[in-house]
Amino acid sequence: MKNNILEITHLSKNYQDKTGEIEAIRDVNLEVSEGKFIVIVGPSGCGKSTLLSILANLDNKSSGKISFSKDNIKVGYMLQKDSLFPWLSILDNCLLGLKLKGKIKKDDKEYVLKLLDTYGLSEFKDKFPNSLSGGMRQRVG
Repeated sequence: MKNNILEITHLSKNYQDKTGEIEAIRDVNLEVSEGKFIVIVGPSGCGKSTLLSILANLDNKSSGKISFSKDNIKVGYMLQKDSLFPWLSILDNCLLGLKLKGKIKKDDKEYVLKLLDTYGLSEFKDKFPNSLSGGMRQRVG
């Protein structure tokens, strides 16, 4: 692995349905160097989300190799549709992961409040997701 933080070689993903096998992605090869940004573009259904789900360990690959240059690299991405819980306030949605792990501290809550302010959402912290625009919901997500 040269100076790459990520190398993907011959990555493929197939799904099974009632009619047979569906090829979601085929023979994807990609190298990402440290400090570089990449953009994945393509038409609907071409496998962009499938690729990201595999990289984030939300889905399994069918074949191929994925190599990160460092241990414990975390991959995250913004889902197409937010997964906010409609019965929780914006603040509670933002704190949910920490609450589930039992790791929420005063500093964590203050940090989340600061992030809400940074993203122009602090005045909505006590509101519910249905009161936000789609873009605002994406920022919360």
